[in-house]
Amino acid sequence: MNKQPPKYRYLFGPVPSRRLGRSLGVDPVPFKTCTQNCLYCQLGRDSCPTLERKVYVPPEQIIAEIQQWLTEGIAADYITISGSGEPTLHSRLDKIIDGIHQCTNIPVALITNGSLFWQPDVRKQSVLADVVLPSLDAADPETFRKLNQPHKDLSFELFLEGLCLFRKEYCGPIWLEVFLCDGINTDSASISNLRRLIGQINPDKVQINTAVRPTAHPQIKAVPAEILQAIAPQLRNDAEVIADFPKHADSEHTLVSEQMILDTLRRRPCGLEELAASLQIAPSLAAKHLQHLLKTNLIRVENRDGKSYFCTN
Repeated sequence: MNKQPPKYRYLFGPVPSRRLGRSLGVDPVPFKTCTQNCLYCQLGRDSCPTLERKVYVPPEQIIAEIQQWLTEGIAADYITISGSGEPTLHSRLDKIIDGIHQCTNIPVALITNGSLFWQPDVRKQSVLADVVLPSLDAADPETFRKLNQPHKDLSFELFLEGLCLFRKEYCGPIWLEVFLCDGINTDSASISNLRRLIGQINPDKVQINTAVRPTAHPQIKAVPAEILQAIAPQLRNDAEVIADFPKHADSEHTLVSEQMILDTLRRRPCGLEELAASLQIAPSLAAKHLQHLLKTNLIRVENRDGKSYFCTN
């Protein structure tokens, strides 16, 4: 069987983002190369967390792909460094961000778990981004170990110190994501402690998320929408819930390729409605492409918690 090769090795999208509009993703580290092994990860379980920073991908190769993408004339609101691992593990993150800035005026967003901000070099490189989106899921060391499963040398105290130091050094906007998992970090004590820590970090935005996609561990349950709405002001008065994808009512004639669908599914499994929303196409058009990809054995269907998700083979 001949699999269809990806058009780009390090780019994906652009796709609509709940927080960043139309976002072109940049993937600077290998699959599931991360400082943590979060229970709610969309990329599968049983990775081996690392704190090793190195040049996983030559920055020049990433910049060359961005230059090629720019020639296609496709619009994006942000170029987002995120992908299938922790991007701050790339030791030349500054070269990637600088290179993007030299190519285009599209702002650069950095999506990170924030676990390496205790390292001065990481903070120095990350401040080059136009907006930084770190995470805070745990309010205490025990929940941090249980939910985020960090590298053995990464303590909760070090993680929190890094977030606070980065806030002092970074003048741009910080949009802090709080990922809530039902029964793990949603009790009253956790919410109260999260509110206190958010006050210490002082981000520009607080954005609440939950497990709306398949996770590494099936026991991770989403927090119902009405409970998220009730919790949000308890974390901060202006906290916003970002857990649901917006609905799109685009035409059947929206241009989309099966390669774009494969690139999306390589990063995360999607249901039909979610895939259609991500690519801004009608569900009927997404279904047509998915049926062809199933027939050619490029993708498969997995059933989780009574829902069907499409994944690449």
